[in-house]
Amino acid sequence: MFDLSLLQWLLVIICAIFIGFTKTGLPSLGILVVTILMTVFPARESVGILLPMLLIGDLFAVTFYRRNVVWKYLVSLLPWVLLGIITGYFVLEVVTSEQLQPLVGFIVLGIILLHILQEKLGGHFNQMLPQSLWFTSFMGILGGLTTMVGNAAGGVMAIYLLVKGMPKQEFIGTGAWFFLSVNLIKFPFYLHLGLINGNSLTFNLWMLPVILLGAFIGVKVLHLLPQKVFRVLILLFAAVGAVKLLF
Repeated sequence: MFDLSLLQWLLVIICAIFIGFTKTGLPSLGILVVTILMTVFPARESVGILLPMLLIGDLFAVTFYRRNVVWKYLVSLLPWVLLGIITGYFVLEVVTSEQLQPLVGFIVLGIILLHILQEKLGGHFNQMLPQSLWFTSFMGILGGLTTMVGNAAGGVMAIYLLVKGMPKQEFIGTGAWFFLSVNLIKFPFYLHLGLINGNSLTFNLWMLPVILLGAFIGVKVLHLLPQKVFRVLILLFAAVGAVKLLF
């Protein structure tokens, strides 16, 4: 097990609750988890610790929201995501995730501005951008790259699904299947890179009950959130996470 101070254990427990919550409640909150864990563990080590914890949350979310998924958005995105994941694998071999954090932060902020533009332009924007091949390919590659190098695709995918105009239940369900798929694909890559090992997996098992607690909280909160408030909170947490990656 890891030798952590009391404060560090507290931060990790908070992150575990947030992981469950982000899988069933507010997906873009996951960027904050990434940045908090990087204050407790070295950046590369934190990536390997986080992935199995995310998979636990993914399995719960897929089970609970199994009927709320729009498959066409996943099928069109998957080839581009795979390209992003493969690119991220080679990037991780030569570049530290700390060096990529500011870039990811800038990109997420740019996508948030894109979504604000969508809100201002209305119908014409909705007809052109979400259906375009370049938008789908860009978001897929970006999502695959950011999830591979730092488990930081939550904000990217949140904006992608918002631009698609999905209601909150389908938003969570589609996102759950997306992240379960990509996180399973990433797992052998992380093993090969030495980012996941017996020590980190033992630590993940200790966090299992806390993650499930957060997931139950997320399910309850989601039902109470109006759609408009849900959209605002998604954008807000994505922006806060992006700023934390920048600084």
